[in-house]
Parts: sequence; structure tokens; C-alpha cells
Amino acid sequence: MRSELITVRTGSRPTVRDITAEAEQFVAGCGDGLLHVFVPHATAGVAIIETGAGSDDDLLTALDAVLPTDERWRHRHGSPGHGRDHVLPAFVAPYATLPVLGGRLALGTWQSICLVDTNGDNPTRQVRFSFLSG
Repeated sequence: MRSELITVRTGSRPTVRDITAEAEQFVAGCGDGLLHVFVPHATAGVAIIETGAGSDDDLLTALDAVLPTDERWRHRHGSPGHGRDHVLPAFVAPYATLPVLGGRLALGTWQSICLVDTNGDNPTRQVRFSFLSG
């Protein structure tokens, strides 16, 4: 298995950051196998969604509706409502596994690999790409 850790700047606001290009670069020329994408953080996740047509903003809106930033959360360190960020990985898993065929990601036409980060307290995140040859 080949593995690499990258650093992604997410900033100080909730964001959906497309990391497909970084994943494509990692698997380029690797042949057939599986790409595992993992975010080693308690407050971030990985989503396979369409980006650029509003779906990324829709995802953040949906998360705000399901996991509002208010004082209901028992987990209280960090910025107000930060407890919801610790619940996020139960809704947006911190990992995804994708097929790689001929050194290329086998994504659908409109699918992108996205880092979902609602925690504005941490402006950078790490993402681990691991390739398991087939």
C-alpha cells in the first residue's frame, strides 16, 4: 500500500473543499486498485458530491439545519456551537473508498471528492490518501 498525507487549507468558515485534483495526482499511473481517502480529524468528513453548481453550499445549508450552531451541545470548548462539529463525522463520514482503473479515479461525471469542514477553529486539515493495488 502506498500512502501520503497532504495539508489542505480550509479557512475560518464552514467549507466544502474539492480535493479531486489532489487525489487524481496521487493515483496517476498507479494501475487498478482502490483509493482510500481519510481525514484524521474529529470534526471533518469526506463527501462525494457535485460541486460548482450549488450542491456544496446546499450541503452546508443542510448540515446547518440538522446540526445547528447553537448552545444545545454538551461538548462546549472552542467557538460557540462547536459541539456540532464533533457530531459532523456521524453524518459525513471521515473516509471514502473509490475505485481506480488504469491509474484514474472511476468517478461519475459530476462526482467530486470533497473535504467537509464546519470547524472554523482549525484553518488547516490533513487528508491521507492510501492506494491499495488490485
